[in-house]
Amino acid sequence: MPCYALEGVVPVVDPSAYVHPTAVLIGDVIVGPDCYVGPCASLRGDFGRIVLERGSNVQDNCTIHGFPDQDTVIEEDGHIGHGAVLHSCIVRRDALVGMNAVVMDEAEIGACAIVAACAFVPAGMKVPARSLVAGIPAKVRRQLGDDEIAWKQEGTQTYQELTRRCLASMVEVQPLAAAEQDRPRLQSPEVKSLIATRRG
Repeated sequence: MPCYALEGVVPVVDPSAYVHPTAVLIGDVIVGPDCYVGPCASLRGDFGRIVLERGSNVQDNCTIHGFPDQDTVIEEDGHIGHGAVLHSCIVRRDALVGMNAVVMDEAEIGACAIVAACAFVPAGMKVPARSLVAGIPAKVRRQLGDDEIAWKQEGTQTYQELTRRCLASMVEVQPLAAAEQDRPRLQSPEVKSLIATRRG
């Protein structure tokens, strides 16, 4: 993976974490146990420290950065969706930041909260625990139900399993010219969308 020391500060990646080879880690970045960092994610610890605690995931094309002397932290089981941007903020335990959402300086996403896709969380906003925020700027819409929190936790567990799958079997290859007959399917866990979960 592209991994760069800056002024002698070297990124840290726990051996049980998976960081995709196209992700970039610079300087003061700490990736904890059982974490997943997806393709083309950029974790720039060239000003403030970036910390991913146990079991958190940062999906493809995410950008994480911060101001000097400010830590950007994703606590245990935090879940950061595709293309999200985090800057000098805290994502508390078991919270989810949706796809293409932006969380700004000194904002705090409470435990088990969900930031909707494409939301803009302004600087300094404190999102209450177990709440849903959405919009530009983000506003608290309602409290989350137990079923929604369980759905989020299932999704995070799926990424923790993906970490193990990637460590065990992902290798770079040349593509085939055509799909083989009886092409196998991946034996990935069954995960339902939130809409399907609600219908069930």
